[in-house]
Amino acid sequence: MTMQMGLDFSLVAQAHELVAGVDEVGRGPLCGAVVTAAVILDPNRPILGLNDSKKLTEARREKLYDEICEKALSWHIARAEVEEIDELNILHATMLAMQRAVEGLHITPKMAMIDGNRCPKLTMPSEAVVKGDSKVPAIAAASILAKVSRDREMAAFELIYPGYGIGGHKGYPTPVHLEALARLGPAPIHRRSFAPVRQAYEARESLIEV
Repeated sequence: MTMQMGLDFSLVAQAHELVAGVDEVGRGPLCGAVVTAAVILDPNRPILGLNDSKKLTEARREKLYDEICEKALSWHIARAEVEEIDELNILHATMLAMQRAVEGLHITPKMAMIDGNRCPKLTMPSEAVVKGDSKVPAIAAASILAKVSRDREMAAFELIYPGYGIGGHKGYPTPVHLEALARLGPAPIHRRSFAPVRQAYEARESLIEV
């Protein structure tokens, strides 16, 4: 079921006791894993300023990341690797990563609230919340953990695979990234099932054949 209206998290918490918020980062990029997080917030230790991670500055996300890790009742960051994305497709890989995030919590939630319009297969009830990262604090917290984790990984890849500008565009198909992909060819972290990467592979293979 998809919920589209704003939510009173205190009422949700009372009704379902332990609610996990779940979100993902990295469905659209051409490279790297899709990263997910699940968070159960502590109602006795509120965290001010939670919001959709895309609406926060990098400095604010970093600060909230540490606060979430310190104050949440339970949290877990999970992922689906490039090989899994290419094998399963990005949607199914994302659902798998979300499932891993919830299963990694050391406290089992009574309910999971998932950002978006569909839910992974879970052992507890779940609800999809459209734009949940701007409506449900636990989902917002999950979005922050996932984004900070993936951005840090992209910064590391910038050093390992120089020339693509990964630290800046985070793997998304920007003009800079597409130009580098055509010039340098795909790196091992690129998703071969994504059209621009597949086309870059095919272009290089045709040059080799000639």
